[in-house]
Amino acid sequence: MISYLTQEIIFPNVEQADPDGLLALGGDLSVERLVLAYKSGIFPWFEKDQPILWWSPDPRFVLYPEKLKVSKSMKQVLKNSDFLVTVNQDFKRVITECSNAKREGQPGTWITNSMIDGYVNLHEQGLATSVEVWQDNKIVAGFYGVDLQNGVFCGESMFTTVSNASKVAFITFIQNTDYKLIDCQVYTNHLASLGAEDISREVFLEYLK
Repeated sequence: MISYLTQEIIFPNVEQADPDGLLALGGDLSVERLVLAYKSGIFPWFEKDQPILWWSPDPRFVLYPEKLKVSKSMKQVLKNSDFLVTVNQDFKRVITECSNAKREGQPGTWITNSMIDGYVNLHEQGLATSVEVWQDNKIVAGFYGVDLQNGVFCGESMFTTVSNASKVAFITFIQNTDYKLIDCQVYTNHLASLGAEDISREVFLEYLK
């Protein structure tokens, strides 16, 4: 049964989520609520004219850093490209570019202005991270996610304006971090090609502890 959230900062047990993973609706995107959500294996995902929707899918799509797959062609790109990869140099620019990116099969963005404000606030508290890719002194790709310093990085969204640049961002980030798990939330072909896989929600929640 889907729960309706109030001003109180609580969530129902994730076992109450429907088969698609939808758990609750309503509430807000305050730092306190977002932190509780991510600690509980829950994330917001909704469109502009919808209430805030909270999800906890089972299975969960994740990447173990040691299982990262880098193709021969990508190894050449990483070796020979003129991309510069940075961390936390322009978080707001990255999330804004992600919100503007056109995505196949999606009429609009789920990264609303309220989402941007919420995650910028998380970033200012040191709990959200951006990765930028630069070429000729311009940001050409990047991604952002939530990092509660528990060994799990929760990836949120990425964008690119140059071929392979977002892959360079992701691969470089994974190869230079000591996270035990990267949360990719739900299946995509792109992340599956890089080695991401499904695990049960129960196992995922163990990692969050």
